[in-house]
Amino acid sequence: MAAPAESVSPQPGRCAYFVERKRRFCKMVPAQGRRFCGEHGAHAEDENSRKRIPCPLDPKHTVYEDQLQKHLKKCNSREKPKPVYFVQDINAGVKDATELPEEQQVPISTLSKEKLEDLIRKLRRASNSVNYVLKDQTLSHQALQEALKDPQNGDAAFKHLKQQASILGNMERLHLLGSGNCYVEFGAGRGKLSHWVDIALQDAQDVHFLLVERAATRFKVDGKHRKNGFERLQVDIQHLCLNKVPVLGKEKLPVIGIGKHVCGAATDLALRCLIETYAKTCDKKESPAPKRFKIDEGNITSNNSDETLNSFINDHWSPVAGIVIALCCHHRCEWQHYVGQEFFATVGLGAMEFNYFKRMTSWATCGMRESATKVYETDTQNEEQSNEKEEHDQDDRSVECNLDSLQGLLNTEERKQIGHLCKLLIDYGRIQYLQQRGYEAVLQHYTDCSVSLENVLLTAVPYKSSLAPSTA
Repeated sequence: MAAPAESVSPQPGRCAYFVERKRRFCKMVPAQGRRFCGEHGAHAEDENSRKRIPCPLDPKHTVYEDQLQKHLKKCNSREKPKPVYFVQDINAGVKDATELPEEQQVPISTLSKEKLEDLIRKLRRASNSVNYVLKDQTLSHQALQEALKDPQNGDAAFKHLKQQASILGNMERLHLLGSGNCYVEFGAGRGKLSHWVDIALQDAQDVHFLLVERAATRFKVDGKHRKNGFERLQVDIQHLCLNKVPVLGKEKLPVIGIGKHVCGAATDLALRCLIETYAKTCDKKESPAPKRFKIDEGNITSNNSDETLNSFINDHWSPVAGIVIALCCHHRCEWQHYVGQEFFATVGLGAMEFNYFKRMTSWATCGMRESATKVYETDTQNEEQSNEKEEHDQDDRSVECNLDSLQGLLNTEERKQIGHLCKLLIDYGRIQYLQQRGYEAVLQHYTDCSVSLENVLLTAVPYKSSLAPSTA
């Protein structure tokens, strides 16, 4: 395939096939004397007479027809044995009979003006009943100060570092950085957030990290982690049973759920994984040792006996010590998994309204995404740096931002306001879900929108918790 005139030539000794989707040449090494690798050799008629066919396990790649059986035994897409912590659909929620069939989920652009006005009225009525204002909690943390001052970091890396620093700052504010905890990073990707938490806790003892990611990730920073403190769980959050992860069954550590841009339904799955699957099945009698906590002087005095101290800890200890998740990609939410269904019902909304509101969340940012993406593309210099790009930035084309379809009903600022109201309503349902289960849950802005368009952080700690992990 011919490459565009502006592209560079293939690297010496590498495949000469130009991959249009990645806008670069293939980096595979071809056989001696050939221009193309085995995957792309079929595109050169004079190079290879053997027939290649799509792999039946994953048609995104091909295989020689006469080597199909051999390939199927080692293909990375083959079904692998399920890990012990895999439980089918354990965090999926109960499938609701009122969920809209796919054929009824019509695009917003097909709605009549009257129908759209009715949806907006319902949204404003529900939002008025919430009346929730997000505070600014843009913080930082000492662990990232050196990296933030490093001139070798580009703009994209700098923006990620500012977000990670603020997340750690908010964790410190909530006393969630300390010894004797197990940090579960949902949607871990390369594991950068856990990496910085580890650095912040370099003097802490008995700390474990579980990095949950369903995809096989490149450019992981796992090599920098503590050898015995990190474990990757390659599983969809929907099927993750934390109780069956060996380290949690053995150590009985309190869990702190964290995540940087946990997209759409993944946030709801993560909340169910923590609050319903893990917390409900943990025995409070198996609480951590007293040495892992510090006591507020106003709650218990220094002359209390060990028996009183142990009793106090057992009464206040929670298996889920905290949750700190940066939210994003509300258009990827799903009614079946959404934890705020009960809240929607209390304000007179259901699956139909949720289906439209989640699409309308894109109105809050779609006007800014295009320019942000262009800036990013000009700033990207290599493949490793491009991996820093947020998942929500890669999904621009999937959101419904057709502004011409609104029939002149709303101007730009009104569309942005509607989009933000939709986001807030969906997130407030999550807050209500956590509050009803004994958690002090809050939404806040943790960074400026110039750093990330998705700048809302959800935090939660158990109510009436007068115990806090000691900071490192």
